[in-house]
Amino acid sequence: MTLTVDEHYGTATPPAALRRADAPAGVVDLFCGAGALSHGFLLEGFHIACGFDVNELCRYPFEQNNRAPLVGRDVSEIRPDDLVRRFPRGRARVLVGCAPCQPFSKYTQGRDGRGLEDPKWRLLKDFARLIADVRPDVVSMENVPQLLRFRRGAVFREFVGALEGCGYRVRHTVAQCADFGAPQARARLVLIGSLHGEPSLPIPTHGKERHVTVREAIGHMPPLAAGTSDPGDWLHRASRMSDLNMRRIKASVPGGTWRDWNENLRAECHRRMTGRTYSAVYGRMRWDRPAPTITTQFIGFGNGRFGHPEQNRALSLREGALLQTFPEGYEFCEPDSGISLKELGRMIGNAVPVRLAQSIARAIRTHLQEQGKWMDNAG
Repeated sequence: MTLTVDEHYGTATPPAALRRADAPAGVVDLFCGAGALSHGFLLEGFHIACGFDVNELCRYPFEQNNRAPLVGRDVSEIRPDDLVRRFPRGRARVLVGCAPCQPFSKYTQGRDGRGLEDPKWRLLKDFARLIADVRPDVVSMENVPQLLRFRRGAVFREFVGALEGCGYRVRHTVAQCADFGAPQARARLVLIGSLHGEPSLPIPTHGKERHVTVREAIGHMPPLAAGTSDPGDWLHRASRMSDLNMRRIKASVPGGTWRDWNENLRAECHRRMTGRTYSAVYGRMRWDRPAPTITTQFIGFGNGRFGHPEQNRALSLREGALLQTFPEGYEFCEPDSGISLKELGRMIGNAVPVRLAQSIARAIRTHLQEQGKWMDNAG
């Protein structure tokens, strides 16, 4: 089962929900968040069995867009039977997940070193424990590339060793998201393990000359003023800006930095010698290039290079979601839910770009087909 997708991204429609008995393969998504990873698998014809996440705010987007239940449980508390009974019987079982990446990120470790003590990195051990107990046909883990160097690589080697000790053939790569149709400069570590021979890895779909630009991703969005929302799309809303930041963004040029400003507009930290080399904040994006990495703070102009290329505001929630290659109709909450911009921004920024997720799913589907494990009886 294949789907036609727009040359760039985002126009695919998920297939009709498959009956569990007819599912070619079933997916359980650990640390599922808003469901971006699952959505990529759904677009490639997988049955999404369920997702697990402790953040209750993720329930609505995951269930609304992926036709599957979210189980609100900490991964450390999941028992093997909790997973086994979710998979379709007699079909290939795929376990995927993206453990929280903050403990491994360069930003967290470089800022205060908390990553070295953050207990979240131990969730990888729980992931490995469940893999060993459940032994799904294929497993996939997505995270930040810094995991390869965290504690001099010991944590990643331990995770890979645990899988190999259970009989998995494991491959990994660092994927540049722009090479897979995501319009942002974002690198992600992708690991795939299989009990059925050496697995396939995602194949890039976009060479440098075909990288999707900011204009192609969000250039069609209606103009918006800071602090307002679009009546036609509640999520096309931008955060307010202080008078000082409004003067700063008016003085900013696409692709530039705060160094382009007059001295009186610069932050105090940037006037000191120690802050003069840090230019990756207070910038406008460029129309003709991919966006910078979309972080959990993309709704704030001062949090990175998240200024709109020409409008005097930071990215809207919907624009951030489009740069993460969520389909334009992806729902994150009900309009009257009361969820803050900050919470929604964190949910969107934490996601794996859907187009990368779809490429991972396609690689796994190809592998299962080659091994005779893809049982498509639905059509």
